[in-house]
Order: sequence, then structure tokens, then C-alpha cells
Amino acid sequence: MSHRHIFYISDRTGNTAKAIGQSLLSQFDGLEVQSTLLPFTDTAEKVERVARQINEASENSPQKPIVFNTLVDPYHQQIIATTDAVIIDLYHQFTGLLENALQVDSSHATGMVHEKFEYSEYQSRIDAIEYATKYDDGVINKQYEDAKVILLGVSRSGKTPTCIYLAVNFSIKAANYPLTGEVLESGKLPKSLLEHLDKCIGLTLSPNQLYEMRQKRRLGSDYSSLSTCVHEIRLAEKLYDHYNIPTIESTATSVEEISVNILQLKNLTLY
Repeated sequence: MSHRHIFYISDRTGNTAKAIGQSLLSQFDGLEVQSTLLPFTDTAEKVERVARQINEASENSPQKPIVFNTLVDPYHQQIIATTDAVIIDLYHQFTGLLENALQVDSSHATGMVHEKFEYSEYQSRIDAIEYATKYDDGVINKQYEDAKVILLGVSRSGKTPTCIYLAVNFSIKAANYPLTGEVLESGKLPKSLLEHLDKCIGLTLSPNQLYEMRQKRRLGSDYSSLSTCVHEIRLAEKLYDHYNIPTIESTATSVEEISVNILQLKNLTLY
């Protein structure tokens, strides 16, 4: 598949255009892209400069650039529409449908999503991030009352990045507890966790993947040996079965996918 230049254009941060665009492009295997993010394109002068940039990219490539944009101003949208590119309008193609459904005209104002939703979401997100940091890797292994989910797993199973992702993207307060050698050999969880088993989820993965990750961290150590990885995964899964803790397989699975699986498994409400 050929190389394509991708533009993400917005009158705000551009995060929405980029997230949707990347999600759509991920469905096409072998696509090589050169991405350009152009946020705060909110004046006619800026839009015209961006239009020239798109046309220059088109002239220097055998394939037309692809433009994902969330520009609200109709005039700015028209300028972009005149460029020699494949234009994917992520705003106007949906507002018309919503106007018909809601029987209300859109305000066509920029930044409204930030004014209406961002402050409360921001505060919830900050609280969740602070919680994930405070309750990371068993640093505090009690008082889990505020946790929405508690992740269990052996070292390098993906607990910390998943908790942070849940906090940043979904404002979910997630704690994690490491299954150390001592815990695994005893086959027992502390009382603080037993009181919140309904919040617990066990992460598991293939011993080979765990081995590869640990080799990058402590090459040649007993901690990173394949036999240790096999042994710890076996004991972890035995512990999950004993306490009837639901598990999520993280082998070759992204943090994004693991997080969504957690939300679905625990039926968590998103902000």
C-alpha cells in the first residue's frame, strides 16, 4: 500500500480529529503515513496557510493527502474543501443529522465541548490520576473503598500503565496490587483485598511474553528467567481461581484494549 500524507486539522487541540482519524486508518494494513497535526486553526489567515500547506503536499506526492478536520466555521471549512486532498469532515457531516434528530439548530460555536464538559471531567481526571499514583504497585495496600477497580498481577504484567490509562482517559480510580513471590507462594491475599474482591481483576499473560519484557529490564537474572515466568504465571492463575477473581489476558493486547475490557467486565460508567 502506498505512502500517504495525513493532516489532522482543528480549531481547538486537534485531539478528536487525530483520535478518530488514527482509529479509522488502523483498519488498513500496510499503510505508511506521514502525519501532521495542525491545532488552533481558528482564523481565515491560518486556514489559508494550512490550505497552501496541503496543496504543497499534494504537489510533492503521487497520492492526494488525506485530511481529517473538525473545523466548525463554515467559511473555514470551504477553504479546506478547495484543496487538492481527500477531505473527511468530522463535524458537519454529523451536525446535520443531529439537527434533524433533535429539531434544534447547532450553534456552530467553537470550543463548546470544553466549556460544557471539560471542567468537571478535568477535576475527575486529576483525582483519578492522583489515586492511581498513590495506590500504585501496592505502595498503599489498604483503604480501597474509593477504588472502582483493583488490578492484580505479577511484575511486568501491565498493571501500572493500565491504571494510568484508565485514570487519564476514563477518570476511573484504579489501584493495583503486585503478586510478589511471597504472595504467590502463600496463595493468600491480604485482608484489605479480601474485603474488596468484587473490585479485583487479575491480569495474566503468556510466560514467553513476560520473559521477553523482563529480559529488557533485568537481563540474565533469575527474575527474568523463563522458568520463573512460567512458575509465577501458574501460581497467579491458581490464586485467581481460588478466589474466583475474573481475569483478562494481556498477551499481545494493547493497554487500550485491556482498559476497555475492564470497563465492560465491571460495567463501569464513564465520564
